Amino acid sequence: MHLYIHIPFCKQACHYCDFHFSTNMGQKSALVDALCTEIRMQHLYLPTPNLETIYFGGGTPSLLTEAELAQIFETIHTYFTVSPSAEITLEANPDDLSAEKLRMLRQYVNRLSIGIQTFDEATLHWMNRAHTATEAENCVRLAREAGFENLSVDLIYGIPNRDQSRWQLDLQKIRALDVPHLSAYALTIEPDTAFGRWQQKGKLPPADEAIAAEQFEELTQALTQAGYAHYEISNFARSGQDQTVQYARHNTAYWQRKPYLGIGPSAHSYNGHSRQYNIANNVRYIADIRQGKLPAEVEELTIADQVNDYLLTGLRTQWGCSLTELNGLLRTDFENQQASDLAAMYASGWLIREGDRLRLTNAGKLFADRVAATLFVE
Repeated sequence: MHLYIHIPFCKQACHYCDFHFSTNMGQKSALVDALCTEIRMQHLYLPTPNLETIYFGGGTPSLLTEAELAQIFETIHTYFTVSPSAEITLEANPDDLSAEKLRMLRQYVNRLSIGIQTFDEATLHWMNRAHTATEAENCVRLAREAGFENLSVDLIYGIPNRDQSRWQLDLQKIRALDVPHLSAYALTIEPDTAFGRWQQKGKLPPADEAIAAEQFEELTQALTQAGYAHYEISNFARSGQDQTVQYARHNTAYWQRKPYLGIGPSAHSYNGHSRQYNIANNVRYIADIRQGKLPAEVEELTIADQVNDYLLTGLRTQWGCSLTELNGLLRTDFENQQASDLAAMYASGWLIREGDRLRLTNAGKLFADRVAATLFVE
């Protein structure tokens, strides 16, 4: 089973981010108390209490103090059994990762996901990131010195009005750092962000899809040549010291339809037949929890919902979608029902069948959502 904890605080608002967070730290202590109460309220949501992964996302979880982390983990261990081999991930920003902070974090977590985004100083400033290019490089070295071997780094590509040489610099830096895992995302400009408002006022051009596709292909080629497995559209992993590929086990559970519990404002949960969505408001979340009320809406999933969710997530991975699993969900033969759409996707060169599996081709990775949507059932 899998546990996600949302920490909805940031030092400042990045211009591209539309995740739920607040820059007001005044309620951080009260919110941590509420998180712990929600764990108690929801601990029976999962089929078993045995946790294989724990993931602290945000927001900026690296803003948590040692006392706050200790409080959360004490609560987790009260209501769950954490596997000795559990992957415990914490998202962190480079400016939080001093040697002292890393030594403290190492007592609680065994994997860091570091939001570097770019190594270019001008672009970091333009994005309103809190860290510098120097901190972006140094934090990986400091993390290793603190004992973190399981490291992931985030990058953003497809940035408008950006010289191509800056993307090449990012790729060079990533190869030089030799981290075992990379997540890379094309910049998406959402309406309710600073970039979205700039774009509405004509101050920022739309993202260039052709440039984003070119940079994605450069990224894929560079990391594949460096020995990384491109195991999900946005994720790359290579073998660690024990020679096992260091996939993000927590995120892989999402893509493989495994049950997970989400704790905190805006967190989602999934148990196989329904999804649960927590309110994305810190004040109301804390108030509801204090009143003993779960601040969540529940969506019961139809058979079509379950099939389509699996297509949307499974096709993004190197494992693709199992026809046996699709048939089991649909309770009929998926290939027969979707024969014409499958034929069109095979002919496009974006999709192939290998044994029991439907997989995207390298060309198809650029059109993953379109392929999945074409195959959706009603």
